[in-house]
Amino acid sequence: MSKILCITPVKHLEGVYEKLLGYGEIIYEPDITKEELKILLNESSINYLFTNPNKQNFILDKEVLENSHIKVINTCSTGLNHIDLKYCEENDIEIWSLKEDYELINDLPSTAELAFGLMLSLVRKIPWGFDSVKSGHWNYEPFIGRQLKDLTMGIIGFGRLGKIMANYCEVFGMEIQIYDPKYGTAKYHKYQSYKFNFELNDLLSKVDIISLHVHVKDDTRKMINEKTILKMKKKPYIINTSRGEIVNEDDVIKALINEDISGYGTDVISDEFGNFDNSKLVDASKLSDMNLLITPHVGGMTWEGQTKAYIWAVNKFKDIK
Repeated sequence: MSKILCITPVKHLEGVYEKLLGYGEIIYEPDITKEELKILLNESSINYLFTNPNKQNFILDKEVLENSHIKVINTCSTGLNHIDLKYCEENDIEIWSLKEDYELINDLPSTAELAFGLMLSLVRKIPWGFDSVKSGHWNYEPFIGRQLKDLTMGIIGFGRLGKIMANYCEVFGMEIQIYDPKYGTAKYHKYQSYKFNFELNDLLSKVDIISLHVHVKDDTRKMINEKTILKMKKKPYIINTSRGEIVNEDDVIKALINEDISGYGTDVISDEFGNFDNSKLVDASKLSDMNLLITPHVGGMTWEGQTKAYIWAVNKFKDIK
């Protein structure tokens, strides 16, 4: 019987753990540390690993996998920055993900919904207004925000989630600007109401809000930095539900302090895997005058979205021996 180690919580989702039990011997360790995982894999014959980056706070790399019997890492995610892909390729460890399971992921708007929620919370100063009321105040003046209908949204990355976010913003009457190199022939595209930019800097100079919807790659890592921030003439709000590595967080903090941007709302941080306690961004969020909002990588974590995605991912085990 195959041994499957599950290092992400699934028992809170109806039917998921029960389905997992049908595919092999299950070792359930949703709160395991990197060191504990390394020891367990070294001392056992576990072949399959089931995970999700939202809970895993370390990278599955050589240190963890070197002396293991792991043949497959099944991750219930589209993003893969929690796995050392190069090491896995070199050592014949298969990666199963949801990245190309379009029938599923096109029915999962949860992360885009959170992006819109972060945006609305920032531009209307909702969390800070609530904090003021809880402190016994009733004065709207410090919390006057912006009206979405009069603002221009810049979507960077026009894949599945970028399209959903653009649709939400269009419904609210916002002008939509898009940057995605794949859409170089945008004038022939069906999205005629959106304005496509051939250069990133063109978008940065025009928009009031930027929403990031890209995977971590060489050309996207730290794409929001001091140099690109200086191109942002309208001092926009920036929303990040992609990955923390997409922005240079030191430069974002500096931009917030200098008011070169109006706010930063993020569901991800660059220190997510193993260094959370040292996050400068989390420390900055504790400053009362910082227009900074952080959620704990909860974008895809809705009851409906999780249940659909986890059952889909678990079903990938159906052909294992």
